[in-house]
Amino acid sequence: MLIVDAHLDLAWNALQWERDLLLSAYTIRTREPGVPGPGRGQGTVALPELRRGRVALCFATLLARSTGSPAPQVDYLSPTQAFAVARGQLAYYRALERQGHARIICDRAALEAHWAAWEAYDGAESNVLRAESGDEAARSAQHAARSAQRSALRLGFVIAMESADPILAPEELADWHAAGVRVIGPAHYGPGRYAGGTGTELGLTERGVALLAEMERLGIILDVTHLSDQAFWQALERYGGPVLASHNNCRALVPHQRQFSDEQLRALIARGAVIGAACDNWMVVPGWRKDGSPNPPARLAHVVDHIDHICQLAGSSAHAAIGSDLDGGFGREQSPLDLDTIADLQQIAGLLAARGYAEADIAAIMHGNWVGLLRRCWG
Repeated sequence: MLIVDAHLDLAWNALQWERDLLLSAYTIRTREPGVPGPGRGQGTVALPELRRGRVALCFATLLARSTGSPAPQVDYLSPTQAFAVARGQLAYYRALERQGHARIICDRAALEAHWAAWEAYDGAESNVLRAESGDEAARSAQHAARSAQRSALRLGFVIAMESADPILAPEELADWHAAGVRVIGPAHYGPGRYAGGTGTELGLTERGVALLAEMERLGIILDVTHLSDQAFWQALERYGGPVLASHNNCRALVPHQRQFSDEQLRALIARGAVIGAACDNWMVVPGWRKDGSPNPPARLAHVVDHIDHICQLAGSSAHAAIGSDLDGGFGREQSPLDLDTIADLQQIAGLLAARGYAEADIAAIMHGNWVGLLRRCWG
């Protein structure tokens, strides 16, 4: 099953965390013994694992903010610094594209060509698996050939900005759009320059109102993830363009401001939005703490609980999807117990099937809803 993951901080991991994502996640782990900080030596995401897990397309972030909060490697003293960091992260994605590892997807034609290439590979591999020779040497050769073909496939990146703080002024948004940015979440944690984020009760700033107007004019998708409750409702009222929540779970299951209430989820469903379920344990099960105290077990089945909750609210599978946020400042120690690398997101399909979801609904959740949303936005 092909996967679209709507939130991966790839460039942030590569540049701010100094990880060579061309290497396997297992190799990266061996290079971080004794490196201080959460998630070190326990990373789950790298380009080989994305290919192995059939994560054909992801929303690849630009992450830098300037809120005055003490957060090394993510919060900077000035918007000028945040601008420079985000531009550097964008340059990293362009370098991967230049080297043939990735393809930055900016329009409908590029999306269709990229998706067709992955569907052709996936269909061919399925046929080979069904007709695979019983001879061990032949099976090994076929496996090697499939691995080589998979490695030659480019990964698709939709460039998404998490916190609009790097945009020095709303009138400069056209430059970011021209550079490839197609999705923007105005805030992150704390008091953003454009909107109040997680942990605040601040709404849109005057600058934020102007940003939303410019986003709508340019056709940039609004990501409401991380908006405070106040900013969330103001943004939905003021912004008439396409909306999504890239990595957001359900407050009914994990009562915290970072999650969305059923009222918010219904408002997003009414706008045709898609909501990506995240795999950060404290967002997955209630009572999970980051302070090292004993925690309740979190598994991918609990992630599926959030997916199912959205489907039940919507009355269909059309609005639920994946936005894993894996390696978003954490690693295996803060990920579901049955997830070793991002390739294990494939297990979600089986977990949905076990709950009675039809194959078409599973495909919609695994990739179809995100692809469909992009097609509608770029139609």
